[in-house]
Amino acid sequence: MLEKVNKLVEKVNRFTPNSEEELNNFRIEYLGKKGLLNGLFSAFKEVPSDQKKDFGAAINNLKVLVQNKIEDYKDGFETEETEESIDLSRPVALDNLGSRHPISIIRNEIVEIFNRIGFTISEGPEIEDDWHNFSALNLPKEHPARDMQDTFFIQTNPDVLLRTHTSSVQVRYMNENKPPIRTLSPGRVYRNEAVSARAHCIFHQVEGLYIDENVSFADLKQCLLYFAKEMFGEKTKIRLRPSYFPFTEPSAEVDVSCNICSEKGCNVCKNTGYLEILGCGMVDPNVLENCGIDSKKYSGFAFGMGIERIAMLKYGVNDLRLFFENDVRFLKQFKKSI
Repeated sequence: MLEKVNKLVEKVNRFTPNSEEELNNFRIEYLGKKGLLNGLFSAFKEVPSDQKKDFGAAINNLKVLVQNKIEDYKDGFETEETEESIDLSRPVALDNLGSRHPISIIRNEIVEIFNRIGFTISEGPEIEDDWHNFSALNLPKEHPARDMQDTFFIQTNPDVLLRTHTSSVQVRYMNENKPPIRTLSPGRVYRNEAVSARAHCIFHQVEGLYIDENVSFADLKQCLLYFAKEMFGEKTKIRLRPSYFPFTEPSAEVDVSCNICSEKGCNVCKNTGYLEILGCGMVDPNVLENCGIDSKKYSGFAFGMGIERIAMLKYGVNDLRLFFENDVRFLKQFKKSI
């Protein structure tokens, strides 16, 4: 009996199907209800006790060999198409085209708006060191303001982290370029926050930086008003509220009128009629000096916004989590925005 199994193993190894039909006949011959393997398993009880172990291992090996042979060849026959089977005159169907993700759409729109007034793109690493993410931005070790951003640190190296903002890119840019500087830094950032309709541990930012001689807060306000009207429409209003950021002084939060509820109040704007979209301020002289720029000669402003927040306003989305769930029903709504 064992010799019979060994001969079948040799036969299976030599077998090479030339068609799907041959492969199917091979499957039935060995694995069918009345196939060879079922016959061998039925004959197992007749094998002497001292040979059962070797015989059982042999027929199991044969079964695996047959299954692997079928698996190796079946896909080739299933996907094979001849030139005659393809209708080359058939029109191309455009119904199932995909679309850009709304985050990508808004990112590109923001970049385009600021490109019109001279801002260029700068990018940097998402895994950052402490100096570029904190210390150079007027946040030395043990500074209490570091608690404003719940950070993902790399466990094996406390000086390496997932960047909490794209301001780190601005630090790198200032180290490598001399004023005048007018740059925009879009990218993904990470903060250890609870996921909700208004917050996420992963999100996207765009931060802008303008440094030159005699730059004032009035220049900053006019730049942001221009952006808001270009993004949300000519009737959009903005308001600036005093705030605190370690790397800018003075600092402000910028709100735009909520177009989801037309300033009447909703859960997204917390019934205020306005939605905070970005923080901004004049670059602190210490930051300029840390990056090798003469703060007595140059001044500048910086701003940063969350792309998700802009997209929520632009498209009337009331739950930030929708941007990360990849629900096809949600994403299909943006097909016209390719």
